[in-house]
Amino acid sequence: MAIPAKIQNDLKQFQRLQQDLSTISQQRLQFDLKLREIKHTLEELKTLPETTVLYRPVGGLLVRAKDRSEVEKLLTEDEETLAVRLKAVERQENGLKERYTSMQREITEALQAAGVGAPSSEGDRPA
Repeated sequence: MAIPAKIQNDLKQFQRLQQDLSTISQQRLQFDLKLREIKHTLEELKTLPETTVLYRPVGGLLVRAKDRSEVEKLLTEDEETLAVRLKAVERQENGLKERYTSMQREITEALQAAGVGAPSSEGDRPA
């Protein structure tokens, strides 16, 4: 049986939504990983002696930092920025997940109403 055009269109939108959800989930994971790395770096920095020579990135170069507080300040700013970005991506991901679940339910109902893709039980299959 042929799938109605509206349902085919809905399926295409659903596939795009799946791709968007996958992309945003990867972004969230990347931000989360970077945030953990910065937190770990800040913790390690606390264990170093005050006299330790530290470097900070400037473009593609590493430049000697004036002092430890300069590096701590830069890392703390990066941590705050990433935390905000992570929360925004998490909100976006949650919205996409809700849309995904809703759309999945709507498509399943539409397919069943059209008599296409209705789940069959084991007893209905030919031997």
